[in-house]
Amino acid sequence: MRPSRDRNIGWRIDYFIVSKALEDRLEDGKIYPGIYGSGHCPVGLEIDL
Repeated sequence: MRPSRDRNIGWRIDYFIVSKALEDRLEDGKIYPGIYGSGHCPVGLEIDL
């Protein structure tokens, strides 16, 4: 059986918490499946500062 990451299954348990002041400046949330280093995919948040 292949690891869950290879099959793109698993729990999505990463969260970002931002203040109300930044709420209108949120642009995108991303998962970076091509970056390795563990069994987890890094995630990112784009904010227009």
